[in-house]
Amino acid sequence: MNPKDFIPKSFVCFKEGYTRQYFLDDLFAGISVGIIALPLALAFAIASGVAPEQGLFTAIVAGFLISLLGGSRVQIGGPTGAFVVVIYAIIQKHGYDGLAVATLIGGLLMILMGLARLGAFLKFIPYPVTVGFTTGIAVIIFSSQIKDFFGLEIENLPAEFLGKCSAYCYFTHTFNGWAFLIAATTLAMIFSFRRFYPRLPGAIIAIIFTTLTAYLFKLPIETIELKFGEIPRTLPHPSLPHISLDLIKAVFPDAITIALLGAIESLLSAVVADGMTGHKHRSNCELVAQGFANIGSILFGGIPATGAIARTSANIRMGAKTPMAGIIHAITLLLLMLFLAPLAGKIPLAALSGVLIFVAWNMSELPHFIEVLKGQKGDAIVLLITFLLTVLIDLAVAVQVGVLLSAVIFLKRMTNKTTVEACKIIVNEDERESSESTDSEILLSSELAQDVVIFQIIGPFFYSVADLLDEALIRLETKPKVFILRVNKVPLIDETGINAIKKFSLKCQKNGISFLISDVDSSKQGLFRESSIAKQVGENHLFSSIDSAVAYAKLSLTH
Repeated sequence: MNPKDFIPKSFVCFKEGYTRQYFLDDLFAGISVGIIALPLALAFAIASGVAPEQGLFTAIVAGFLISLLGGSRVQIGGPTGAFVVVIYAIIQKHGYDGLAVATLIGGLLMILMGLARLGAFLKFIPYPVTVGFTTGIAVIIFSSQIKDFFGLEIENLPAEFLGKCSAYCYFTHTFNGWAFLIAATTLAMIFSFRRFYPRLPGAIIAIIFTTLTAYLFKLPIETIELKFGEIPRTLPHPSLPHISLDLIKAVFPDAITIALLGAIESLLSAVVADGMTGHKHRSNCELVAQGFANIGSILFGGIPATGAIARTSANIRMGAKTPMAGIIHAITLLLLMLFLAPLAGKIPLAALSGVLIFVAWNMSELPHFIEVLKGQKGDAIVLLITFLLTVLIDLAVAVQVGVLLSAVIFLKRMTNKTTVEACKIIVNEDERESSESTDSEILLSSELAQDVVIFQIIGPFFYSVADLLDEALIRLETKPKVFILRVNKVPLIDETGINAIKKFSLKCQKNGISFLISDVDSSKQGLFRESSIAKQVGENHLFSSIDSAVAYAKLSLTH
């Protein structure tokens, strides 16, 4: 283990030299992103089924720790849309204590994943699975905001997607035109600013405008303060939730979901940041930081956190140079909470629903979804199944089934690529002189050609193709005296493939066939010795080239 892999980027940047210009760039970016993060933190918390201030606590504490300890220069952490579905489901089943315990366990799992250097592997989640569950989460977020967007009066909104749809149809008569006007105005302003003035914080400007409008005209719509009470002006004292063995057992599957989703999202965000800045993040260090950030968030009454792709991108566009920008973003949120909490309580829930619908649109990755859908059939199936399972069943189930299905389809593709083919045999000495010989064309005299067969494995030889050798022998019309197997085009042999070669060797012995293996290079020589193939087949039956194997076959048949 290289200790340098776990040194936070904040330490690296300060050691390299932190200039006054870097600080000014980070200060502008940090304050800008902190302002952008304020309505998002409130909205994600409310959509997750917790109090709005818990989103602020998360953005402040987790955002600070992710920037201080993380492996990316410009990563911004906090509550994200990806966690809304997971948090809401856990709250419904186990309450906040269950969520807190699951997040603590998830944080510990992320730290362990980082220490075990699993960061590089988590980035290889199949692309159709990532697009499928991301688009599914976007649909769920969108569906959860219909109530506030149209001002519907629904006391208990079902957690299930189909249940929500049914409730919306049943309560359409409670439609509030003022709430719809505020929500639609917020959404339209955000899209307009994004198109014409992308550097301006469109969400904040839209929230301020609609909040002032609702307050000045005393519109009959629900606000944060009316529904949740006044937002606290300080961080709570750190404390642990109630923990019991039964609760740990109950929420452990949810903890795994939190750990995996947090790890995947944070590393995806870091990869996006790398592409925009040209720097390279430290994935294992980032996982450790995410783990500590989630633990810290719960100690201060927060919710799960991870790297936020949209806020990280905004941070880069605003000119951030080092993790100091993320630290300043967290301090900005703290100051806004200390001094503007009463004003934040006046924000209409309809306005926040407009913000979240915009977030859902950004998350949907519709162009990528359509692109994969039009691509290879197997990938399209994985995409649709992951998407439908995310929306209708559960995110954890969707990811597990998606990854498993991707693996099965990959094995099917690899199986189709691997073949065991008979090599072409030239039986005339003159023909070899007059024709171009490839490495699959072998010279044998005509009287020996019928007694020797040469087959070549092309592609990886693993468990799903292990029976191809037997099929090759069955295809032969007459039983040969010598069977030569070429392995020069085999990049990989797994344990099942090794076992298949051993069994085939025994079958050849029982049928009186001499079994030779050619093109055994140094790496395969070591593998065959370690796996006892060399002992079973015979060291003298392993050859480095096809020419030496054919010469041995000629000699043995002649004598």
